[in-house]
Amino acid sequence: MIPLYTSQQVREADSFAINTLGIPSIVLMENAARSLYHEIIQNLSEKLENKNVGIVCGKGNNGGDGFAAARHFIINEYFVKIISLGAEEELKGDALTNFRIIKNLINEYPSSKLMVYESVKDLSQFDDCSLIIDAMLGTGSRGELTEPYKEIVEKINQSNAFKVAIDLPTGLDLENAYGEVVFNADLTVTLSEYKTGLFYGKGYVNCGSISRGTIGIGNEYYDKLIITDYLIEPEDAYFGLPTKKLDQHKYSAGKVFIIAGSGKLPGASFLTANTVLRSGAGSSVLAFPKSIKILAQQMLDSAIVFDYEDNGQEILCDKNLKELDDKINWANVIAIGPGLGRDQSTINAVIEILKKHKSKKFVIDADGIYALRNEEYKKLNLKGNVLTPHQKEFSDMIGINLEELEKNVLKYGKSFSSENGCYLVLKGAPTIIFNPNGETFINSAGNPGLAKFGSGDVLTGIIAGFLAQTNEIEDALISAVYIHSLAADLLLEDKTEYGYTSEDLIDQIPHAIKFILNSFV
Repeated sequence: MIPLYTSQQVREADSFAINTLGIPSIVLMENAARSLYHEIIQNLSEKLENKNVGIVCGKGNNGGDGFAAARHFIINEYFVKIISLGAEEELKGDALTNFRIIKNLINEYPSSKLMVYESVKDLSQFDDCSLIIDAMLGTGSRGELTEPYKEIVEKINQSNAFKVAIDLPTGLDLENAYGEVVFNADLTVTLSEYKTGLFYGKGYVNCGSISRGTIGIGNEYYDKLIITDYLIEPEDAYFGLPTKKLDQHKYSAGKVFIIAGSGKLPGASFLTANTVLRSGAGSSVLAFPKSIKILAQQMLDSAIVFDYEDNGQEILCDKNLKELDDKINWANVIAIGPGLGRDQSTINAVIEILKKHKSKKFVIDADGIYALRNEEYKKLNLKGNVLTPHQKEFSDMIGINLEELEKNVLKYGKSFSSENGCYLVLKGAPTIIFNPNGETFINSAGNPGLAKFGSGDVLTGIIAGFLAQTNEIEDALISAVYIHSLAADLLLEDKTEYGYTSEDLIDQIPHAIKFILNSFV
Protein backbone atom coordinates (compact mmCIF):
# COMPACT_ATOMS: atom_id res chain seq x y z
CA MET A 1 0.00 0.00 0.00
CA ILE A 2 1.50 3.32 -1.06
CA PRO A 3 1.12 6.21 1.40
CA LEU A 4 -0.18 9.45 -0.06
CA TYR A 5 0.66 12.84 1.39
CA THR A 6 -1.09 16.19 1.50
CA SER A 7 0.40 19.19 -0.27
CA GLN A 8 0.92 20.80 3.14
CA GLN A 9 2.99 17.84 4.34
CA VAL A 10 5.17 18.02 1.22
CA ARG A 11 5.70 21.77 1.58
CA GLU A 12 6.72 21.25 5.19
CA ALA A 13 9.34 18.78 3.96
CA ASP A 14 11.08 21.67 2.19
CA SER A 15 11.09 23.65 5.43
CA PHE A 16 12.46 20.63 7.31
CA ALA A 17 15.26 20.20 4.77
CA ILE A 18 16.24 23.87 4.91
CA ASN A 19 15.78 24.66 8.60
CA THR A 20 16.54 21.33 10.27
CA LEU A 21 18.92 19.58 7.91
CA GLY A 22 20.56 22.81 6.78
CA ILE A 23 20.29 22.07 3.06
CA PRO A 24 20.26 25.34 1.08
CA SER A 25 17.09 25.77 -0.96
CA ILE A 26 19.13 26.15 -4.16
CA VAL A 27 20.54 22.66 -3.54
CA LEU A 28 17.03 21.25 -3.15
CA MET A 29 16.09 22.85 -6.46
CA GLU A 30 19.13 21.38 -8.14
CA ASN A 31 18.36 17.94 -6.71
CA ALA A 32 14.83 18.27 -8.05
CA ALA A 33 16.08 19.34 -11.48
CA ARG A 34 18.46 16.39 -11.81
CA SER A 35 15.70 14.05 -10.73
CA LEU A 36 13.24 15.60 -13.17
CA TYR A 37 15.60 15.21 -16.09
CA HIS A 38 16.32 11.60 -15.18
CA GLU A 39 12.65 10.64 -14.74
CA ILE A 40 11.55 12.35 -17.96
CA ILE A 41 14.28 10.71 -20.04
CA GLN A 42 13.63 7.32 -18.42
CA ASN A 43 9.94 7.54 -19.26
CA LEU A 44 9.96 8.85 -22.80
CA SER A 45 13.32 9.19 -24.50
CA GLU A 46 12.39 6.64 -27.15
CA LYS A 47 9.05 8.35 -27.77
CA LEU A 48 10.51 11.70 -28.84
CA GLU A 49 10.38 12.39 -32.57
CA ASN A 50 13.10 15.03 -32.23
CA LYS A 51 15.21 16.73 -29.58
CA ASN A 52 13.17 19.93 -29.50
CA VAL A 53 11.88 20.65 -26.00
CA GLY A 54 9.55 23.44 -24.85
CA ILE A 55 9.31 24.55 -21.22
CA VAL A 56 6.90 27.10 -19.72
CA CYS A 57 8.21 28.45 -16.40
CA GLY A 58 6.18 30.36 -13.81
CA LYS A 59 7.47 33.02 -11.46
CA GLY A 60 7.85 30.86 -8.34
CA ASN A 61 9.76 27.77 -7.28
CA ASN A 62 7.97 25.54 -9.80
CA GLY A 63 9.31 27.84 -12.50
CA GLY A 64 12.72 27.65 -10.85
CA ASP A 65 12.58 23.86 -11.13
CA GLY A 66 11.78 24.34 -14.80
CA PHE A 67 14.71 26.65 -15.43
CA ALA A 68 17.06 24.26 -13.63
CA ALA A 69 15.70 21.24 -15.53
CA ALA A 70 16.07 23.14 -18.80
CA ARG A 71 19.81 23.42 -18.13
CA HIS A 72 20.12 19.65 -17.93
CA PHE A 73 18.34 19.24 -21.23
CA ILE A 74 20.52 21.88 -22.87
CA ILE A 75 23.84 20.44 -21.72
CA ASN A 76 22.67 17.02 -22.92
CA GLU A 77 22.28 18.41 -26.44
CA TYR A 78 18.54 19.04 -26.55
CA PHE A 79 17.27 22.18 -28.25
CA VAL A 80 15.24 23.91 -25.58
CA LYS A 81 12.81 26.80 -25.94
CA ILE A 82 12.01 28.34 -22.59
CA ILE A 83 9.12 30.74 -22.07
CA SER A 84 9.24 32.59 -18.75
CA LEU A 85 6.01 34.04 -17.39
CA GLY A 86 8.00 36.64 -15.51
CA ALA A 87 10.63 39.11 -16.62
CA GLU A 88 13.97 39.02 -14.83
CA GLU A 89 12.99 41.87 -12.50
CA GLU A 90 9.81 39.99 -11.50
CA LEU A 91 11.64 36.88 -10.34
CA LYS A 92 13.36 36.32 -7.02
CA GLY A 93 15.30 33.82 -4.98
CA ASP A 94 16.28 30.49 -6.51
CA ALA A 95 14.01 30.97 -9.52
CA LEU A 96 15.90 34.19 -10.38
CA THR A 97 19.25 32.46 -9.90
CA ASN A 98 18.36 29.68 -12.32
CA PHE A 99 16.84 32.15 -14.78
CA ARG A 100 20.15 34.02 -14.92
CA ILE A 101 22.09 30.77 -15.32
CA ILE A 102 19.92 29.85 -18.31
CA LYS A 103 20.31 33.34 -19.72
CA ASN A 104 24.10 32.96 -19.62
CA LEU A 105 24.09 29.32 -20.75
CA ILE A 106 22.22 30.09 -23.93
CA ASN A 107 25.14 32.23 -25.04
CA GLU A 108 27.12 28.99 -25.17
CA TYR A 109 24.23 26.98 -26.69
CA PRO A 110 22.66 29.31 -29.27
CA SER A 111 20.36 26.56 -30.61
CA SER A 112 18.28 27.00 -27.43
CA LYS A 113 16.21 30.08 -26.64
CA LEU A 114 14.86 32.01 -23.63
CA MET A 115 11.99 34.48 -23.98
CA VAL A 116 9.56 36.31 -21.70
CA TYR A 117 5.87 35.62 -22.34
CA GLU A 118 3.88 38.41 -23.93
CA SER A 119 0.88 36.73 -25.54
CA VAL A 120 -0.50 33.31 -26.43
CA LYS A 121 1.07 33.72 -29.87
CA ASP A 122 4.45 33.08 -28.24
CA LEU A 123 3.46 29.45 -27.81
CA SER A 124 3.93 28.96 -31.55
CA GLN A 125 7.59 28.57 -30.59
CA PHE A 126 6.62 25.09 -29.44
CA ASP A 127 5.11 23.96 -32.74
CA ASP A 128 8.12 21.81 -33.61
CA CYS A 129 8.65 20.47 -30.08
CA SER A 130 8.04 16.80 -29.40
CA LEU A 131 8.14 17.45 -25.63
CA ILE A 132 6.50 20.29 -23.69
CA ILE A 133 7.10 20.69 -19.95
CA ASP A 134 4.73 22.50 -17.58
CA ALA A 135 6.63 24.31 -14.81
CA MET A 136 4.08 27.04 -14.19
CA LEU A 137 2.44 26.56 -10.79
CA GLY A 138 3.33 24.37 -7.82
CA THR A 139 1.66 22.79 -4.79
CA GLY A 140 0.69 26.13 -3.27
CA SER A 141 -1.71 27.06 -6.09
CA ARG A 142 -5.41 27.12 -5.17
CA GLY A 143 -8.66 27.77 -6.97
CA GLU A 144 -9.29 28.29 -10.65
CA LEU A 145 -6.69 29.53 -13.10
CA THR A 146 -6.47 33.19 -14.02
CA GLU A 147 -4.86 34.65 -17.12
CA PRO A 148 -2.40 34.16 -18.64
CA TYR A 149 -2.24 30.66 -17.14
CA LYS A 150 -5.68 29.66 -18.37
CA GLU A 151 -5.06 30.56 -22.02
CA ILE A 152 -1.60 28.99 -21.95
CA VAL A 153 -2.93 25.68 -20.58
CA GLU A 154 -5.81 25.62 -23.06
CA LYS A 155 -3.42 26.26 -25.96
CA ILE A 156 -0.81 23.68 -24.95
CA ASN A 157 -3.52 21.08 -24.31
CA GLN A 158 -4.25 21.21 -28.04
CA SER A 159 -0.69 20.16 -28.87
CA ASN A 160 0.18 16.64 -29.97
CA ALA A 161 3.54 16.85 -28.22
CA PHE A 162 4.27 14.61 -25.25
CA LYS A 163 3.39 16.74 -22.23
CA VAL A 164 5.06 16.55 -18.81
CA ALA A 165 4.02 18.31 -15.60
CA ILE A 166 6.52 19.15 -12.89
CA ASP A 167 5.13 18.17 -9.48
CA LEU A 168 1.50 18.60 -10.60
CA PRO A 169 -0.40 19.76 -13.68
CA THR A 170 -1.05 23.50 -13.63
CA GLY A 171 -4.68 24.17 -12.75
CA LEU A 172 -5.03 21.19 -10.43
CA ASP A 173 -5.87 22.13 -6.85
CA LEU A 174 -4.25 19.37 -4.80
CA GLU A 175 -6.50 20.01 -1.81
CA ASN A 176 -9.56 18.69 -3.65
CA ALA A 177 -8.18 17.26 -6.91
CA TYR A 178 -10.31 19.69 -8.86
CA GLY A 179 -9.93 22.39 -11.49
CA GLU A 180 -12.02 23.64 -14.39
CA VAL A 181 -9.01 24.04 -16.71
CA VAL A 182 -6.07 21.71 -16.02
CA PHE A 183 -2.88 20.98 -17.95
CA ASN A 184 -3.38 17.61 -19.62
CA ALA A 185 -0.12 15.77 -18.91
CA ASP A 186 1.03 12.47 -20.33
CA LEU A 187 3.51 12.21 -17.46
CA THR A 188 3.64 13.93 -14.08
CA VAL A 189 6.89 13.83 -12.12
CA THR A 190 5.89 14.43 -8.51
CA LEU A 191 8.71 15.68 -6.32
CA SER A 192 9.45 14.26 -2.86
CA GLU A 193 6.48 11.92 -2.42
CA TYR A 194 3.18 10.88 -3.96
CA LYS A 195 0.42 13.39 -3.25
CA THR A 196 -3.20 12.35 -2.71
CA GLY A 197 -4.67 14.84 -5.17
CA LEU A 198 -2.78 13.31 -8.08
CA PHE A 199 -4.68 10.03 -7.87
CA TYR A 200 -8.37 10.93 -7.93
CA GLY A 201 -10.70 13.50 -9.47
CA LYS A 202 -9.03 15.74 -12.04
CA GLY A 203 -5.66 14.45 -10.88
CA TYR A 204 -6.58 10.98 -12.09
CA VAL A 205 -7.78 12.42 -15.39
CA ASN A 206 -4.99 14.91 -16.10
CA CYS A 207 -1.77 13.53 -14.61
CA GLY A 208 -1.15 10.72 -17.06
CA SER A 209 1.51 8.35 -15.78
CA ILE A 210 2.94 9.39 -12.42
CA SER A 211 6.62 9.08 -11.61
CA ARG A 212 8.27 10.00 -8.33
CA GLY A 213 11.24 12.37 -8.27
CA THR A 214 13.24 13.54 -5.28
CA ILE A 215 14.64 16.63 -3.61
CA GLY A 216 17.30 14.58 -1.84
CA ILE A 217 16.18 14.27 1.80
CA GLY A 218 15.43 10.53 2.01
CA ASN A 219 12.39 8.84 3.54
CA GLU A 220 12.96 9.27 7.28
CA TYR A 221 10.99 12.51 7.45
CA TYR A 222 7.97 11.07 5.66
CA ASP A 223 7.98 7.84 7.68
CA LYS A 224 7.14 9.85 10.80
CA LEU A 225 4.10 11.60 9.35
CA ILE A 226 0.47 10.68 10.05
CA ILE A 227 -1.09 9.29 6.89
CA THR A 228 -4.79 8.80 6.16
CA ASP A 229 -4.76 8.21 2.41
CA TYR A 230 -3.32 5.26 0.50
CA LEU A 231 -2.99 3.94 -3.03
CA ILE A 232 -3.91 0.27 -3.42
CA GLU A 233 -1.21 -2.05 -4.77
CA PRO A 234 -1.58 -5.59 -6.19
CA GLU A 235 -0.18 -7.18 -3.03
CA ASP A 236 -2.96 -5.53 -1.04
CA ALA A 237 -5.44 -7.49 -3.15
CA TYR A 238 -3.48 -10.65 -2.39
CA PHE A 239 -3.47 -10.16 1.38
CA GLY A 240 -7.18 -9.30 1.33
CA LEU A 241 -8.27 -12.49 -0.39
CA PRO A 242 -10.35 -14.71 1.90
CA THR A 243 -8.56 -17.88 2.97
CA LYS A 244 -9.83 -21.30 2.01
CA LYS A 245 -9.92 -24.10 4.60
CA LEU A 246 -9.47 -27.72 3.60
CA ASP A 247 -12.54 -28.90 5.53
CA GLN A 248 -15.01 -26.19 4.52
CA HIS A 249 -18.29 -26.94 2.75
CA LYS A 250 -20.79 -24.92 0.76
CA TYR A 251 -22.42 -23.39 3.82
CA SER A 252 -19.22 -22.72 5.77
CA ALA A 253 -17.60 -21.15 2.68
CA GLY A 254 -19.82 -18.09 2.89
CA LYS A 255 -23.58 -17.60 2.56
CA VAL A 256 -24.90 -14.61 0.61
CA PHE A 257 -28.55 -13.63 0.34
CA ILE A 258 -29.25 -11.19 -2.49
CA ILE A 259 -32.38 -9.04 -2.30
CA ALA A 260 -32.45 -7.59 -5.79
CA GLY A 261 -34.27 -7.43 -9.09
CA SER A 262 -37.78 -6.65 -10.24
CA GLY A 263 -39.93 -7.08 -13.31
CA LYS A 264 -38.63 -3.87 -14.88
CA LEU A 265 -34.98 -4.35 -13.86
CA PRO A 266 -34.25 -8.06 -13.52
CA GLY A 267 -30.76 -8.17 -15.05
CA ALA A 268 -28.81 -6.48 -12.26
CA SER A 269 -29.81 -9.14 -9.75
CA PHE A 270 -28.56 -11.96 -11.98
CA LEU A 271 -25.17 -10.29 -12.42
CA THR A 272 -24.78 -9.89 -8.66
CA ALA A 273 -25.94 -13.41 -7.80
CA ASN A 274 -23.74 -15.07 -10.41
CA THR A 275 -20.71 -13.03 -9.35
CA VAL A 276 -21.02 -14.13 -5.71
CA LEU A 277 -20.15 -17.71 -6.60
CA ARG A 278 -17.35 -16.71 -8.98
CA SER A 279 -15.85 -14.86 -6.01
CA GLY A 280 -15.53 -18.02 -3.94
CA ALA A 281 -18.60 -17.89 -1.70
CA GLY A 282 -20.25 -21.26 -1.10
CA SER A 283 -23.92 -20.22 -1.33
CA SER A 284 -25.71 -17.60 -3.38
CA VAL A 285 -29.46 -17.22 -2.94
CA LEU A 286 -31.48 -14.61 -4.83
CA ALA A 287 -34.78 -13.31 -3.45
CA PHE A 288 -36.99 -12.68 -6.49
CA PRO A 289 -40.67 -12.04 -7.27
CA LYS A 290 -42.58 -15.32 -7.55
CA SER A 291 -44.59 -14.27 -10.62
CA ILE A 292 -41.43 -13.95 -12.70
CA LYS A 293 -39.32 -16.59 -10.99
CA ILE A 294 -38.73 -18.36 -14.30
CA LEU A 295 -36.63 -15.39 -15.50
CA ALA A 296 -34.19 -15.90 -12.67
CA GLN A 297 -34.08 -19.66 -13.12
CA GLN A 298 -33.11 -19.18 -16.75
CA MET A 299 -30.38 -16.59 -16.07
CA LEU A 300 -28.65 -17.90 -12.96
CA ASP A 301 -25.66 -20.20 -13.23
CA SER A 302 -25.47 -22.03 -9.91
CA ALA A 303 -27.21 -19.59 -7.58
CA ILE A 304 -30.67 -20.58 -6.43
CA VAL A 305 -33.91 -18.62 -6.30
CA PHE A 306 -35.91 -17.88 -3.17
CA ASP A 307 -39.24 -16.58 -4.44
CA TYR A 308 -41.54 -14.30 -2.47
CA GLU A 309 -45.22 -13.66 -3.12
CA ASP A 310 -45.64 -10.52 -5.23
CA ASN A 311 -49.21 -11.12 -6.45
CA GLY A 312 -48.17 -10.29 -9.99
CA GLN A 313 -46.75 -6.85 -9.12
CA GLU A 314 -43.17 -7.97 -9.90
CA ILE A 315 -41.66 -5.93 -7.08
CA LEU A 316 -40.63 -6.30 -3.44
CA CYS A 317 -43.13 -4.85 -0.95
CA ASP A 318 -43.03 -4.28 2.80
CA LYS A 319 -45.53 -7.12 3.23
CA ASN A 320 -42.81 -9.55 2.08
CA LEU A 321 -40.61 -8.90 5.12
CA LYS A 322 -41.65 -11.96 7.11
CA GLU A 323 -41.00 -14.20 4.10
CA LEU A 324 -37.40 -12.98 3.97
CA ASP A 325 -36.57 -13.09 7.68
CA ASP A 326 -35.27 -16.65 7.85
CA LYS A 327 -32.96 -16.25 4.86
CA ILE A 328 -31.64 -12.92 6.15
CA ASN A 329 -30.83 -14.54 9.48
CA TRP A 330 -29.26 -17.51 7.67
CA ALA A 331 -26.89 -15.44 5.55
CA ASN A 332 -23.44 -14.16 6.48
CA VAL A 333 -23.96 -11.18 4.17
CA ILE A 334 -27.00 -9.62 2.55
CA ALA A 335 -26.60 -7.70 -0.71
CA ILE A 336 -29.58 -5.41 -1.23
CA GLY A 337 -30.55 -3.00 -3.96
CA PRO A 338 -29.51 -3.88 -7.53
CA GLY A 339 -32.54 -3.59 -9.81
CA LEU A 340 -35.11 -3.51 -6.97
CA GLY A 341 -36.83 -0.48 -8.43
CA ARG A 342 -38.04 2.69 -6.76
CA ASP A 343 -41.67 2.00 -5.97
CA GLN A 344 -42.52 3.50 -2.58
CA SER A 345 -43.51 0.13 -1.17
CA THR A 346 -40.11 -1.23 -2.22
CA ILE A 347 -38.34 1.71 -0.57
CA ASN A 348 -40.35 1.07 2.59
CA ALA A 349 -39.32 -2.59 2.50
CA VAL A 350 -35.61 -1.73 2.19
CA ILE A 351 -35.78 0.68 5.14
CA GLU A 352 -37.63 -1.82 7.31
CA ILE A 353 -35.20 -4.64 6.49
CA LEU A 354 -32.24 -2.47 7.49
CA LYS A 355 -33.97 -1.37 10.68
CA LYS A 356 -35.08 -4.84 11.70
CA HIS A 357 -31.81 -6.63 10.99
CA LYS A 358 -29.32 -4.06 12.24
CA SER A 359 -26.97 -6.76 13.57
CA LYS A 360 -26.49 -8.26 10.09
CA LYS A 361 -23.83 -7.33 7.55
CA PHE A 362 -25.30 -5.58 4.49
CA VAL A 363 -23.88 -4.49 1.16
CA ILE A 364 -26.20 -1.71 0.06
CA ASP A 365 -26.17 -0.74 -3.61
CA ALA A 366 -28.14 0.99 -6.36
CA ASP A 367 -31.85 1.22 -5.44
CA GLY A 368 -30.91 0.35 -1.88
CA ILE A 369 -28.89 3.58 -1.86
CA TYR A 370 -31.84 5.42 -3.39
CA ALA A 371 -34.03 4.31 -0.48
CA LEU A 372 -31.68 6.14 1.93
CA ARG A 373 -32.26 9.57 0.37
CA ASN A 374 -33.95 12.45 2.19
CA GLU A 375 -31.82 11.75 5.27
CA GLU A 376 -33.37 8.31 5.75
CA TYR A 377 -29.84 6.99 6.30
CA LYS A 378 -29.60 9.13 9.44
CA LYS A 379 -32.43 7.12 11.01
CA LEU A 380 -30.58 3.83 10.58
CA ASN A 381 -27.70 2.11 12.29
CA LEU A 382 -25.28 1.61 9.41
CA LYS A 383 -22.33 0.64 11.60
CA GLY A 384 -20.22 -2.05 9.96
CA ASN A 385 -22.25 -2.04 6.77
CA VAL A 386 -20.94 -1.36 3.25
CA LEU A 387 -22.51 1.18 0.90
CA THR A 388 -21.50 1.12 -2.79
CA PRO A 389 -22.92 4.19 -4.58
CA HIS A 390 -21.50 5.96 -7.59
CA GLN A 391 -20.94 9.68 -7.14
CA LYS A 392 -24.38 10.82 -8.32
CA GLU A 393 -26.12 8.32 -6.03
CA PHE A 394 -23.95 9.44 -3.11
CA SER A 395 -24.51 13.16 -3.70
CA ASP A 396 -28.27 12.60 -3.94
CA MET A 397 -28.26 10.51 -0.77
CA ILE A 398 -26.48 13.13 1.36
CA GLY A 399 -28.40 16.01 -0.21
CA ILE A 400 -25.79 17.97 -2.17
CA ASN A 401 -25.37 18.55 -5.88
CA LEU A 402 -22.88 16.51 -7.87
CA GLU A 403 -20.61 19.47 -8.62
CA GLU A 404 -20.19 20.21 -4.92
CA LEU A 405 -19.28 16.57 -4.28
CA GLU A 406 -16.73 16.56 -7.11
CA LYS A 407 -14.99 19.55 -5.53
CA ASN A 408 -14.83 17.89 -2.09
CA VAL A 409 -14.93 14.11 -2.62
CA LEU A 410 -12.60 13.15 0.21
CA LYS A 411 -14.18 15.56 2.66
CA TYR A 412 -17.70 14.26 2.17
CA GLY A 413 -16.67 10.62 1.94
CA LYS A 414 -14.62 10.70 5.13
CA SER A 415 -17.30 12.62 6.99
CA PHE A 416 -20.05 10.19 5.97
CA SER A 417 -18.13 7.03 6.85
CA SER A 418 -16.86 8.41 10.16
CA GLU A 419 -20.22 9.74 11.31
CA ASN A 420 -22.09 6.55 10.41
CA GLY A 421 -19.43 4.01 11.34
CA CYS A 422 -19.74 2.38 7.94
CA TYR A 423 -17.63 1.62 4.89
CA LEU A 424 -18.21 3.62 1.74
CA VAL A 425 -17.11 2.24 -1.63
CA LEU A 426 -17.52 5.26 -3.87
CA LYS A 427 -17.56 3.86 -7.38
CA GLY A 428 -15.90 5.87 -10.11
CA ALA A 429 -12.66 6.42 -11.95
CA PRO A 430 -11.02 5.58 -9.65
CA THR A 431 -13.11 3.87 -7.00
CA ILE A 432 -12.32 5.10 -3.47
CA ILE A 433 -12.88 3.13 -0.27
CA PHE A 434 -13.57 5.09 2.94
CA ASN A 435 -13.40 3.41 6.34
CA PRO A 436 -14.95 4.56 9.66
CA ASN A 437 -11.53 5.76 10.89
CA GLY A 438 -11.29 8.52 8.30
CA GLU A 439 -8.88 6.68 6.02
CA THR A 440 -9.16 6.31 2.26
CA PHE A 441 -7.89 3.66 -0.14
CA ILE A 442 -7.72 4.70 -3.78
CA ASN A 443 -7.91 2.01 -6.43
CA SER A 444 -5.04 1.87 -8.92
CA ALA A 445 -6.39 -0.58 -11.50
CA GLY A 446 -9.18 -0.48 -14.10
CA ASN A 447 -9.97 1.10 -17.44
CA PRO A 448 -12.80 3.08 -19.11
CA GLY A 449 -14.50 -0.11 -20.29
CA LEU A 450 -15.94 -0.43 -16.78
CA ALA A 451 -18.15 2.58 -17.44
CA LYS A 452 -21.20 0.65 -18.57
CA PHE A 453 -24.38 -0.91 -17.23
CA GLY A 454 -23.81 -3.88 -14.96
CA SER A 455 -20.21 -3.41 -13.87
CA GLY A 456 -21.34 -1.97 -10.53
CA ASP A 457 -23.62 -4.97 -9.97
CA VAL A 458 -20.65 -7.25 -10.55
CA LEU A 459 -18.63 -5.28 -7.98
CA THR A 460 -21.46 -5.69 -5.46
CA GLY A 461 -21.32 -9.44 -6.04
CA ILE A 462 -17.55 -9.62 -5.50
CA ILE A 463 -17.78 -7.55 -2.33
CA ALA A 464 -20.63 -9.64 -0.92
CA GLY A 465 -18.87 -12.87 -1.88
CA PHE A 466 -15.60 -11.86 -0.22
CA LEU A 467 -17.26 -10.47 2.90
CA ALA A 468 -19.19 -13.69 3.40
CA GLN A 469 -15.89 -15.55 3.67
CA THR A 470 -14.09 -13.31 6.18
CA ASN A 471 -14.53 -10.97 9.12
CA GLU A 472 -11.85 -8.59 7.81
CA ILE A 473 -14.11 -6.05 6.14
CA GLU A 474 -11.49 -3.52 5.12
CA ASP A 475 -9.11 -6.09 3.64
CA ALA A 476 -11.94 -7.79 1.76
CA LEU A 477 -13.13 -4.48 0.29
CA ILE A 478 -9.65 -3.53 -0.89
CA SER A 479 -9.19 -6.91 -2.52
CA ALA A 480 -12.66 -6.95 -4.09
CA VAL A 481 -12.33 -3.50 -5.61
CA TYR A 482 -8.90 -4.27 -7.05
CA ILE A 483 -9.87 -7.71 -8.38
CA HIS A 484 -12.92 -6.20 -10.09
CA SER A 485 -10.74 -3.67 -11.92
CA LEU A 486 -7.97 -6.15 -12.61
CA ALA A 487 -10.48 -8.42 -14.32
CA ALA A 488 -11.31 -5.50 -16.61
CA ASP A 489 -7.62 -4.90 -17.34
CA LEU A 490 -7.01 -8.57 -18.14
CA LEU A 491 -9.88 -8.47 -20.63
CA LEU A 492 -7.88 -5.97 -22.69
CA GLU A 493 -5.52 -8.77 -23.70
CA ASP A 494 -8.16 -10.08 -26.10
CA LYS A 495 -10.76 -7.31 -26.22
CA THR A 496 -10.92 -3.52 -26.16
CA GLU A 497 -12.43 -1.03 -23.75
CA TYR A 498 -15.33 -0.78 -26.18
CA GLY A 499 -16.27 -4.42 -26.52
CA TYR A 500 -16.38 -6.29 -23.23
CA THR A 501 -19.57 -6.71 -21.20
CA SER A 502 -20.41 -7.25 -17.56
CA GLU A 503 -20.84 -10.95 -18.29
CA ASP A 504 -17.28 -10.99 -19.65
CA LEU A 505 -16.19 -9.34 -16.43
CA ILE A 506 -17.79 -12.09 -14.35
CA ASP A 507 -16.07 -14.79 -16.41
CA GLN A 508 -12.73 -13.04 -15.89
CA ILE A 509 -12.93 -12.86 -12.08
CA PRO A 510 -11.43 -16.33 -11.46
CA HIS A 511 -8.57 -15.46 -13.80
CA ALA A 512 -7.95 -12.18 -11.96
CA ILE A 513 -7.85 -14.01 -8.63
CA LYS A 514 -5.47 -16.58 -10.08
CA PHE A 515 -3.27 -13.81 -11.48
CA ILE A 516 -2.98 -12.25 -8.02
CA LEU A 517 -2.34 -15.61 -6.32
CA ASN A 518 0.36 -16.57 -8.81
CA SER A 519 2.03 -13.16 -8.50
CA PHE A 520 2.70 -13.49 -4.78
CA VAL A 521 3.05 -17.20 -4.09
